Parts: sequence; C-alpha cells; structure tokens
Amino acid sequence: MVMVSQLPALAGEQLQAYRLVNSKFPPIALFDDVADADEFDALYQIQALTNPRLQNEVGRLELIPRAEIPFGIPGCSYATAPFTHVNPAGSRFSDGSFGVLYLAASMETALAEVQYHQNQYWSKVQNLNYERFVFRGLTCTFVDEAMRDATSIAMNDPVYDPVDYTHSHRLGKAVKEAGCLGLRYNSVRMPGNYCWALMTPRPVSSVIQTAHYEMIWNGQITGVNKISVA
Repeated sequence: MVMVSQLPALAGEQLQAYRLVNSKFPPIALFDDVADADEFDALYQIQALTNPRLQNEVGRLELIPRAEIPFGIPGCSYATAPFTHVNPAGSRFSDGSFGVLYLAASMETALAEVQYHQNQYWSKVQNLNYERFVFRGLTCTFVDEAMRDATSIAMNDPVYDPVDYTHSHRLGKAVKEAGCLGLRYNSVRMPGNYCWALMTPRPVSSVIQTAHYEMIWNGQITGVNKISVA
C-alpha cells in the first residue's frame, strides 16, 4: 500500500475547482447565517424549538468539530454538507464512516465523475425508463496547503481501480488519520484530468453557484446539458 508520507506535498496554492450537487436538496442556510461556532450553536438551539426537521437538514453535527467549519465564508453550507451528510455506502476515499469533499479541476471532469455514478445508481432501479436529473454547478476556492499529491501514483495502481475501492479506502483512512487535509488524485472517469478529496472543509474560502445542468436518463445517461447560469 502507498504510504501517505511517500506522496509529494502540494505547494499551498490558492486554487479553483468544481463540484455538482443535486438540485433537489437545497443548501443548509443555517451554516451561512452565522460568523462563528458560538453564534451557530445559539441559532441552532433557537431554531430547533420550532423546526422539527432541523436535524435532518443540518445533518450529523457530531461528525465534524465546530473548529473545522469555515463559518463566515460564502457557501459555508456547501462546504460543510459532505461532512454532516455522509453516504454510508462510502466513496472512493471513504468507507462511509467520515465525509469527503470531492472537487474536480474542471466542470467537465466533475460532470464525467457524476455521470458515471448516476449511471451506476439508477441502473439498479427497475422500470425507470425516462428521467431528468438536475444539478447545481459550484465553483470552490481553496488552498491546497498540507495536502498530498496522489497523481504521482500510476493509474494501474489498485488505488485507481474503477470499481473496487478497497485500496483507496485504506489510503483515504490513512490520510484522515495522519491529519492530512486532503489529496489531489487522477480522475478515473476522465483520464488526464484530476480531482481533490478534502478531508475537512477548513481550507475552503468560498463556494459559489455557477450554473445548472441536467442529465437525461433513457436506460442510461444519454445527454448532459447546461440549462441555466447563476
């Protein structure tokens, strides 16, 4: 297995990357309404008195320390949501026990990654002959300081297996346990491009909505269209 310490350290540059989120699920505005953790806790307690759905909307707050949440930035809710709404089925670098913020170097790469996973998910749903899925495009600004570069790993390494995430789960867990803030890695769905897996939202300085995209399902994703701008 590749050791985290063997991966080159990234330069600590300010970067822009891209992400898609399902448009059916609105951002959790509570994170954007406050400037710090104390204000958040007070507002959460007040809203909890009148909003019985608040826990579902905000997610599992115990999964992320308050100090890790970048309160006060534009789009704090978008940056934080992957860490409080964790997919129990896991992802490339998570076994489902912790969240990861996935970003892509270009919107085209983000679309390719999401299209693959949408195909995988919806192909298991019987009698789904036609559907239209709408996503929000996001632009994320962050600094890659204290992150490692997994693009140095060859594409034929098991970490990049297209369907078996056993080895990438081990690497992701090692990265998390080492206190590394994230990884840059090669895109499996769009070779020649790359992505990031952030283990915390702390490096993020803004997340801004840019456009909406639709994916058309006819037994598989047959079309991807940009349908609006921000």
